[in-house]
Amino acid sequence: MKQPLGDLMRMSRICRMVLATCLGSFILVIFYFQSMFQPVLRRNTFVVDGCCRKGSRNALQELYNPSVPEFSGAAVLHEARRDQVAETCRLHSASSRKRRVLTPGDLKHLVVDEEHELIYCYVPKVACTNWKRVMMVLTGRGKYSDPMEIPSNEAHVPSNLKTLNQYSIADINHRLKNYLKFLFVREPFERLVSAYRNKFTLKYNSSFHKRFGTRIIRRYRKNATMEALTTGDDVKFREFVEYLVDPATQRDGPLNEHWQTVYQLCHPCHIHYDLVGKYETLEEDANYILRLIGMGNALRFPSYAKSTRTTDAMAAQFFSNISSQQQVQLYQLYKLDFLMFNYTTPSYLKID
Repeated sequence: MKQPLGDLMRMSRICRMVLATCLGSFILVIFYFQSMFQPVLRRNTFVVDGCCRKGSRNALQELYNPSVPEFSGAAVLHEARRDQVAETCRLHSASSRKRRVLTPGDLKHLVVDEEHELIYCYVPKVACTNWKRVMMVLTGRGKYSDPMEIPSNEAHVPSNLKTLNQYSIADINHRLKNYLKFLFVREPFERLVSAYRNKFTLKYNSSFHKRFGTRIIRRYRKNATMEALTTGDDVKFREFVEYLVDPATQRDGPLNEHWQTVYQLCHPCHIHYDLVGKYETLEEDANYILRLIGMGNALRFPSYAKSTRTTDAMAAQFFSNISSQQQVQLYQLYKLDFLMFNYTTPSYLKID
């Protein structure tokens, strides 16, 4: 039986509508997956000088596709650093991605600057005090102008900076997708020795002596004096290492942030950082970021006292009294930080 002409025309229209809907859905899916793997380049309306004036390119655009010749070399360098992180995560996925999903509590080290659309993951003992000072200037809306006028203890007051874990899930995802994300890293064992020197050899850090020193001495020092057990202010580096590699310490919970690994603090295998700065090139990398966000003419990253910093030679001296077995255990603990951020195994280690 022949169908009426009107029915055929209606079916034809329905077929065209279904086809158009499917095609549209297909395009949407492609766009969605592209957006997952490519940095989203948005217009930043807040920056006021440098490369990224209002109405022009934003920091992400300038980072990934520089228009200013002076940025080209830095762009290549930071692409190589990103690739190194991604490759390490891929090769060591079993250990680096033990946790498939992050919770807001994992994001408490990510400081947010809404005005310049920045996210900074701070790592203790990697110039984080000065970076927090700089972030306070950037987020202070004129309250601060010179980072070094901000007392160091004020820089560490949690309420002075907003962290990513304070946002809703939707807002977290939006910022992770759209803001420029960066962190700064340091040779792992130099950072570890720096943390030990700062927290266990300086008398004013009595809170660390009480909280960690007394526990370390009680566990690992034979015939400890009552004074040492009470004050905890003379922990030896050897005892500190013994504490770090002891499985019981891992069972106690996460390590303190001052000696926790970077990959556990900032989760670089779960969060795509656009820029990885290094302590060894601190001022150069830091001022590059400030230029990217258009603050290069108004703000400089503070210089640091090179005479007091922990060096490779100093780290070698501390490690000279550590057994080869404990050196191997300690290297395994920080191995991903060495590999991910392209630090060579220290020559002073006895791990053959």
